[in-house]
Amino acid sequence: MDLSLLLTNILNPPVLFFFLGMMAVFVKSDLEIPQPLPKLFSLYLLLSIGFKGGYELDKSGLNSEIILTLLIAIFMASAVPVYSFFILKQKLDTYNAAAIGATYGSISAVTFITATSYLQKLSIPFGGHMVAALALMESPAIIVGIVLVRIFAQKSKDNNDFSWQEVMREAFLNGSVFLLVGSLLIGILTGSKGWELMKPFTQDIFYGFLTFFLLDMGLVAARRIKELKKTGSFLIGFSIFMPIFNAIIGIFLAKLIGISIGNALLFAVLCASASYIAVPAAMRMTVPEANPSLYVSMALALTFPFNIIVGIPLYLQVIKLMWS
Repeated sequence: MDLSLLLTNILNPPVLFFFLGMMAVFVKSDLEIPQPLPKLFSLYLLLSIGFKGGYELDKSGLNSEIILTLLIAIFMASAVPVYSFFILKQKLDTYNAAAIGATYGSISAVTFITATSYLQKLSIPFGGHMVAALALMESPAIIVGIVLVRIFAQKSKDNNDFSWQEVMREAFLNGSVFLLVGSLLIGILTGSKGWELMKPFTQDIFYGFLTFFLLDMGLVAARRIKELKKTGSFLIGFSIFMPIFNAIIGIFLAKLIGISIGNALLFAVLCASASYIAVPAAMRMTVPEANPSLYVSMALALTFPFNIIVGIPLYLQVIKLMWS
């Protein structure tokens, strides 16, 4: 891998603040982000990336390439939980295998945002429709995970209380998906005029909010590392190698439909990332038998840092080789 690409990513200020957050925990500093603020940072990032994506989508319009990209995004979000489930079933029970599979089938918006900032730093263009792909990939994994549990788990007394209406509500109307899709639509409806009005808020201070969010993520990830000792080498290996495998599939699909380098990287990152917000919230409600310390710790303490430190430049290097 080109070390300059890796250094470009690591020496990105928000990524360095992620390391600073981890270091604070390791050296037992009392550094802490007051609890309501991380939620605000998360909402701001979703609003900003959704609004900008809507504006870019309004500029580019819909074409066959964009529609095809969105379709393969839904396909990957549905397929990853299935084959991940059967791999995980070799070592885990149905509930934990389905919950982890759904976690890795869904996406991390912050990993995506970090990848967009990396592309901007390298002056590599990408399309706003990738934000629509981000929004579309969040929910299918949750639904597939629930279906896998219903098919393969033994029937329990709680099955009578199970409500598909609640599952669908959690999958499509949870706060992150709702805000992202809503911001995307508002960006499309308001177009250039809306973008000029919102630009000081959605772009000029974007990196400040991203930096604070990644600082908090560093604190949380470092605290979660202790819990990974309980998972064993199998799940630790899965946390690293499954994202690479998913990214490679995503890159081949991107090459197949002929999308640009920037869009291919974002699609690979979406395929490689794992959810640590939306899916855990849904799994806690619908699959209480699964252990949250497994799927949250894997996604947040291993897969998330791996992707933002090594994965993003690694995937870009592979893409550049294949596209050259």
